[in-house]
Amino acid sequence: MSPTPPIALEGRALSGARLISPSAGRNRDVIARTLHGALPPEARVLEIASGTGEHALACVRARSDIVWQPSDPDAASRASIDDWACEAGGRIAPALDLDTLAARWQEAVSASVTSVFCANMIHIAPWEAAIGLVEGCAGLLKEGGQLILYGPFLEGGDSAASNLDFDASLKSRDPRWGVRPLQEVRALAVRHGFALKQRIAMPANNLTLVFEKGAS
Repeated sequence: MSPTPPIALEGRALSGARLISPSAGRNRDVIARTLHGALPPEARVLEIASGTGEHALACVRARSDIVWQPSDPDAASRASIDDWACEAGGRIAPALDLDTLAARWQEAVSASVTSVFCANMIHIAPWEAAIGLVEGCAGLLKEGGQLILYGPFLEGGDSAASNLDFDASLKSRDPRWGVRPLQEVRALAVRHGFALKQRIAMPANNLTLVFEKGAS
């Protein structure tokens, strides 16, 4: 295995086309267990910013009834996703080239989608990427559809010290980045017709947030 340049704040090993993520190795199983309980039966999931593809494989292995559509704007990541997908028995579709900063990105998704999952993206991208994500999902999902976010969030006086430190570190790298306040993410979702249905505490002061379109 040879190392690759840092992607998403970490170095990743490379085995053939497959990228191997240290962070995915730590969180993929707990994410898969969490989504096992959160996704509806026969879920058709679009993943935004899929990265290496390891989350996709873990999730379809945990739930035999779901189909997964990964995506990533990075070509090397898409190649990695497609290589990992060889182990999924056809339940992971070829990765799409999607970028939520692009206007009407959702129009490139032709398959029916019940749920959109996005892990560890909105804090290492401009806020406009989060806006584009939610706007696109509002156009893509039917009533009852899910937008599921995983990652660190700030919660005012209850914010974890590690997340506050991480926020400062991110902003020192790029002032457009930063751990997003949960209140702002929730308000963005509400403006586009989504309501927060579940807030699930995860290891290392992360959260899984399950929003539902049209929910009150």
